[in-house]
Amino acid sequence: MVEELVATGVVLASAGAMYLMAAARVVKQYERGVVFRLGRLRSEVRGPGFTMIVPFVERLQKVNMQVVTMPVPAQEGITRDNVTVRVDAVVYFKVTGPSEAIVRVEDYRFAVAQMAQTSLRSIIGKSELDDLLSNREKLNQGLELMIDSPAVEWGVTIDRVEIKDVSLPEAMKRSMARQAEADRERRARIINADAELQASKKLAEAAQQMADTPAALQLRLLQTVTAVAAEKNSTLVLPFPVELLRFLEKAQHASGPPQQAVAAPQQAVAAPQQTPPQIAQQPVQEQLPASETHLDGGPEGSNSGQG
Repeated sequence: MVEELVATGVVLASAGAMYLMAAARVVKQYERGVVFRLGRLRSEVRGPGFTMIVPFVERLQKVNMQVVTMPVPAQEGITRDNVTVRVDAVVYFKVTGPSEAIVRVEDYRFAVAQMAQTSLRSIIGKSELDDLLSNREKLNQGLELMIDSPAVEWGVTIDRVEIKDVSLPEAMKRSMARQAEADRERRARIINADAELQASKKLAEAAQQMADTPAALQLRLLQTVTAVAAEKNSTLVLPFPVELLRFLEKAQHASGPPQQAVAAPQQAVAAPQQTPPQIAQQPVQEQLPASETHLDGGPEGSNSGQG
């Protein structure tokens, strides 16, 4: 009798252990458990931790609540300005309604992926090439709205959508490169022309000022000579400027007769220094017969010449 009771207890304990093993479930922190009892959805969603279900009657299905990063394959399309491009993107989404994600759609991941591809092709056809290249923020918002509208009914929330890359044909790349180069060259020419215009205005003003003041032109010439001579690698030929002569002439007229009176004695003093002392003491009339006598050979020749 005792042996039968012991055997019965062992059997019951084994059955209880097997029941606990079949009924025990552990839900992780980033998961939620959806319970189906005889195929019918239970309204209660099991949170993280240890939980129990009725074996062979209830079934627990876990749903990941983390943010899912899903790359969208590159989609080829034609933009509104008839340019063929290939665009790829990435979608970030998460499940906010575990029951809806399990019941209303067969595979919410596959559904979001297909919706993302369809929306990406649609956004390519509605946009121009310049918008795809430079105005991506607006396109990302429009793409997110297009994917999020049907995904809300599935218990999925689209966190964000980003367009990663826009691939262009090689001919289009070369054409855009030539266009950008021509645009840069046009801006460079405009800047140079503007600089020449400003420089010409300033030079005209400077020329007007120098025309009114000739000494300023002479000073500017000397500055130029100094700048050229600083290199010490060239020969500088400097013509005598006419402006300097005019300046000296004006200064001479302004000074008056006293300067001429001073200049005359200087010439008178300088003249005796150039003639020898012996010749300067003899009169001019005596020098001429002596020279004639020497040339003709005697005094008779000189007298005949005078007669």
